[in-house]
Amino acid sequence: MTSAPSSPEKPERRLPAAFVEMVSAYPALAGLPEALQTEPEVSVRVNGAKGAAVSVDADRVPWCDEGFYLADRPAFTLDPALHQGLYYVQDASSMVMSLVAKKLTSDGRPVRWLDACAAPGGKSIAALSVLPAGSVLVSNEFDRRRAGALVENLERWGASNVCVTSGDAAAFSRLPGAFDVVAVDAPCSGEGMMRKEEVAVSQWSPRLIEQCAETQRNILRGVWQALRPGGFLVYSTCTFNTTEDEDNVAWLINEFGAESIDLGLSDLPGVCGAVKGTASCARFIPGRVRGEGLFIAVLRRPGDAAVADAPSRGGKKKRDSATASRSAVSAPKEWLKGDYAFVSGGEENSVRAVPAYAAPFFAAVAREMHVIAMGTEVATVKGRDVIPAFALAHANDLNVSVFPTVEADYPTALAILRGEAVALPGAPRGIVLVTYGGRPLAFAKNLGSRANNLVPARRRILSRLTPEVSPKVL
Repeated sequence: MTSAPSSPEKPERRLPAAFVEMVSAYPALAGLPEALQTEPEVSVRVNGAKGAAVSVDADRVPWCDEGFYLADRPAFTLDPALHQGLYYVQDASSMVMSLVAKKLTSDGRPVRWLDACAAPGGKSIAALSVLPAGSVLVSNEFDRRRAGALVENLERWGASNVCVTSGDAAAFSRLPGAFDVVAVDAPCSGEGMMRKEEVAVSQWSPRLIEQCAETQRNILRGVWQALRPGGFLVYSTCTFNTTEDEDNVAWLINEFGAESIDLGLSDLPGVCGAVKGTASCARFIPGRVRGEGLFIAVLRRPGDAAVADAPSRGGKKKRDSATASRSAVSAPKEWLKGDYAFVSGGEENSVRAVPAYAAPFFAAVAREMHVIAMGTEVATVKGRDVIPAFALAHANDLNVSVFPTVEADYPTALAILRGEAVALPGAPRGIVLVTYGGRPLAFAKNLGSRANNLVPARRRILSRLTPEVSPKVL
């Protein structure tokens, strides 16, 4: 077992006596109550698709080539690189989803991946970072408020092969056999968050565990139908009890004939296997690993079949939120590199670009689920004006060469992210792409003496601080 380095202690948090008694019953969880009194470590994942890389001397996460630890927690909000999508702040344990995705797609064939409980987006980003070319991801979140954060984080990451939905994950049963992989990072009792969030301690009870386990099984029943025969279910929680973990895996095996798959995750440094039953599982335990609590298991649906087309249901069809068609709008196709279909609609009269190969499937998903975003938001149409969207600046396929660019210094970059009007000396009049560190940051409309900021209100940072230098993460 690899020991985690000592973490600074904080004022002791009184854990529920029943919780301490529960975890003490398992030797693999020895030392966990003490570990939950320490401060969690800070780790980030870099975005290789945007050219970001882990430095050679970084303190790397053992199971993720793109992850590394920080010595302390900087003011991430004040770092333009975060808003440019060059990195994502993510717990090291959760980064294992990239390794899972690599192993499940090692043959290089494109897949349809469903992240059924996705907010705030870390595990979707982990999968996106390694999925083979031609793959698609559907990220779902039940809570509409959390779904907004999910959209923002995925937009920053810059991938366009994503469709974001908001609804009951069990409703994916209306898409039978439509996915090769279904990931369920289930809502749980949150024991793995006890050293980060006081509410995780105060809300804990045996009754909560039972309620969560029932909710998890309802979700699993629905998404199991969306998984094709021969496809894989990735089940995870951020909790330690066996009711929500090993017992639910055993339930999947008994209820649906699911086959336990061993990906060798329990052989990773500090990671242990199941504490109950014989199914293959992996447990990331604070004190044993440099990360938060995580339970993960991979199961296979019996049989073998090609992924199914998403069906059209009989009866009255729900009106599509957008219709995928290359001729649907007169969009500035030169703004993106690649083969895209353009879709239009929505309250803000937005234009979105969807990879041509993904457009039919996303349109079918929209007939069954409430879609709140798909592909890349390219522009909004206001009268005769077509205004570049904030998300376009962060798209991996942005064609930078079609826009005049102007480099901002650090104070100007922060002012732009706050939504303030700025001066852009030397920039031509009209729409310009503002860069920072040589990479796209945002669009602005330069009027000469000042430039109107095109960062939408919902994406502006609220902090008024302007340090002398940017926080150094990359």
